[in-house]
Amino acid sequence: MTQAITISQIILDPSCMDDYDPNAMSVLKARQFIKQYLTPVQQTESIALRTSLGRILSADILSPANVPNYDNSAMDGYAFNADDVAADTATKLKVIGTVYAGKSFDSALKSGECVRIMTGGMMPISANTVAMQERVMVEGDHIILTEAPKRGMNVRYAGEDLQQGQRVLAAGHLMRAADLGLIASLGIAEVLVCRKLKVAFFSTGDELAGVGDVLKTGQVYDSNRYTLYGMLSRMGVEIIDMGAIADAPALLESTLLAAASQADVVITSGGVSVGEADYMKLLLAKHGQVMFWKIAMKPGRPLAYGKIQTGDNKAAHYFGLPGNPVAVMVTFYQFVREALLVLMGQANPPPLPMFKVECTEKIKKMTGRTEFQRGVLFADSDGTWKVKPTGSQGSAILSSMSLANCFIVLDESVGNLDAGSLVTIQLLDGIV
Repeated sequence: MTQAITISQIILDPSCMDDYDPNAMSVLKARQFIKQYLTPVQQTESIALRTSLGRILSADILSPANVPNYDNSAMDGYAFNADDVAADTATKLKVIGTVYAGKSFDSALKSGECVRIMTGGMMPISANTVAMQERVMVEGDHIILTEAPKRGMNVRYAGEDLQQGQRVLAAGHLMRAADLGLIASLGIAEVLVCRKLKVAFFSTGDELAGVGDVLKTGQVYDSNRYTLYGMLSRMGVEIIDMGAIADAPALLESTLLAAASQADVVITSGGVSVGEADYMKLLLAKHGQVMFWKIAMKPGRPLAYGKIQTGDNKAAHYFGLPGNPVAVMVTFYQFVREALLVLMGQANPPPLPMFKVECTEKIKKMTGRTEFQRGVLFADSDGTWKVKPTGSQGSAILSSMSLANCFIVLDESVGNLDAGSLVTIQLLDGIV
């Protein structure tokens, strides 16, 4: 598939794509369809290093100097020239001084001399080896080496970690805690990053009540906005909460357009399932190009993706998620999260970690669809990692997501499983 085929073309003529079936879309195919329409934000900004955690670099970081920038000791010990040391006899060296970290020793060592040196201390001129203090005997102002040293032992050479001009971090890198220290070690105080992605979201439905309100007959509290807020907060985007919107066409339309005019991405929950009110679908057809899919997955079968156009010729990406609380979270992690990372500037986001472990309980599942059952990964008494389902897997049981630290990912070919079967899990810790 190429970028030349627009969303509108697919909507008007699905046959233009041989493998496009909106009524039986696989998880993998939906991801591929979405990714081809994503272009990272172009605007950049220079920010203080300390505030760059979670941001994405828009330019390569090059080392302005060698790291370390001088030869230094990797141990507390004694620095000397290994060429002065006999290989087959104990060597006695005179200690002529001490080198502390951050200090230099300006005199060159003569044959038979050494210096006491601390970890990080600059190697004296003509010294090329450090003997650990535990490997020598001290006699007054002399030491005796108890073993023949290897030349260059316990020395960290200039440029050993990074060389001047070397690319340290590439554009598109998501900044982590270790990266802050790495860049700080280069003396760089500011970094160039992609601007923050703006994401607006709202819930739809007459049945929704706000937290703190008294529930009326037939109402439920709007939990989806809170889980979406939490997931978006972990991603470091600029969040625009548009509230819970009743099924009133005029209000839905004004909210949708206001969200699209302010944000790069608009996310809604509810209103995209068969049997729900058609207001959102009509509005999306009026103001954008949106594809409605029935994903071969559970939970989260209904999914909408496309673009919303505003009157000022601005377009925002749109994700229409199901209304059930667990389905919102599953579809966010399987489709929206990766798309947001690409839009934020990370061209090829790494997938969430997945690996196989033993499942301690039997699993019920139909073939023909991918299921994301909630599980608890734990270490057994013998230290072996295993997983167990959280219990009932209904898409409205939000407590299952609160209990879970992983998804048990069961692809289309998998059916019922006995206890003790190997299953694939997808870690959630650190992103939920």
